[in-house]
Amino acid sequence: MGNRFPAQDRFADGAQFIDGRLRPGTSGRTHAVVDPATGEELLTYELAGEADVDAAVAAALAAFPGWAGATPGERSDALHRFAAVLAERAAEFAAAESLQCGKPIKLSTEFDVPGTVDNAAFFAGAARHLEGASAGEYSGDHTSYVRREPIGVVGSIAPWNYPLQMAAWKILPAVAAGNTIVLKPSELTPFTSLMFAQAAQEAGIPDGVINIVNGAGADAGERLVGHPDVVMTSFTGSTAVGKRVAEIATATVKRLHLELGGKAPFLVFDDADLEAAVQGAVAGALINTGQDCTAATRAYVQRPLYDAFVSAVAALMETVRLGDPFAPSTDMGPLISYAHRDRVAGIVDRARGYARVVTGGAAPDGAGLAEGAYYRPTLVVDAAQDSEIVQSEIFGPVLVVLPFDSDDEGIRLANDTPYGLAASVWSRDVYRTGRATREIKAGCVWVNDHIPIISEMPHGGYKASGYGKDMSAYSFEEYTQVKHVMYDNTAVARKDWHRTIFGDRL
Repeated sequence: MGNRFPAQDRFADGAQFIDGRLRPGTSGRTHAVVDPATGEELLTYELAGEADVDAAVAAALAAFPGWAGATPGERSDALHRFAAVLAERAAEFAAAESLQCGKPIKLSTEFDVPGTVDNAAFFAGAARHLEGASAGEYSGDHTSYVRREPIGVVGSIAPWNYPLQMAAWKILPAVAAGNTIVLKPSELTPFTSLMFAQAAQEAGIPDGVINIVNGAGADAGERLVGHPDVVMTSFTGSTAVGKRVAEIATATVKRLHLELGGKAPFLVFDDADLEAAVQGAVAGALINTGQDCTAATRAYVQRPLYDAFVSAVAALMETVRLGDPFAPSTDMGPLISYAHRDRVAGIVDRARGYARVVTGGAAPDGAGLAEGAYYRPTLVVDAAQDSEIVQSEIFGPVLVVLPFDSDDEGIRLANDTPYGLAASVWSRDVYRTGRATREIKAGCVWVNDHIPIISEMPHGGYKASGYGKDMSAYSFEEYTQVKHVMYDNTAVARKDWHRTIFGDRL
């Protein structure tokens, strides 16, 4: 293993991108980015402080009139060029993402980077379709129409699990709609967000439209959310932190979009294709080492298939290859940090007191793995529905499987957590799947698959998983102001309705 991306050289001028240039932070504190596969320090940089946030917001505010005043075609052309630059640099983006996150290179190459390029291409087209309602004479005497207008400076916060894709999900709809933005990525994973902003600049998007501040949440994040010139906040992260973001945003009456935690149910009916369900469960539980808010975490399997499902999932998990993220044969990399690995291990270890670990449940001890934040794919059974491992978001390579008897029970259990981000149902019966997709309370319900996302469709949750949408044309609901414009068509000075104010003087 080794440094496959020259982070020290690329970010020698600093890890803040403000008004078109890299610069150091001014908080007086530094942060070391660590390769979770080896423990090697990749970059030590100066964290952003409140002054850096203020400078980034000022740059975005100054750039807003020009960018908002550009025609949809001009913004679309710039985003098409942006997509082309991202595609040209795909290999570099994949290397940086795998290095800072510990992702297998095949995941970065085949999922993260192509998805980001596609997202940029989608919003390049969507920029030309910011439509309101058709004009009409709804009152009889007036013509009404609806304008969609950009709202101003957006201050967004993104997590560490998909740094590149989350940067795209936050930035692209905002700028396509004519807004400017300041993004605070996780300080753990700054590389690809900075590269994303630099690629936008190369594509001709004006300085100040996209700004990146890398700092801690308690100072840079809270300053960004509470800044008086920021009119909207979009946050992706844990439900606990989302509540704090909402508290700060509410104080200044900001528009707020929250994509929070998940605990996705994987509901297998007794007529399901067992092999497909087993394959889907292992893939859905282990993608990105389980560090995915839509990952399959709770498999509910109808009693006739339960034993066979557990046995087959355990066997398949034991074939998953842990290793160097840059090795093409590696299936699963490390968790993001040693602290996070220990948190995941703690949940599993506590579960041993009330459940059974079928496979996994420990860090590997193989050559080349002991130095990293690795944790084996883990399958847990015999847990109670109200237990920690069933109810709490683990964010690691852990799947818990529980049996159910009737369809009513399966759907009830699927809904029985505070979360509602994603779910999947597995059956050959269209009526069963139709009922489940209607009754499961989640923002996305897959049928006979789990995890795929596409730029054209929205992503967002129910309940404690938040509200609002990323991706798709629906995301423009978050990033535009809807204005009703109404013209009088009569040219009459004294209207009939005036008599309600002026009495009989008409």
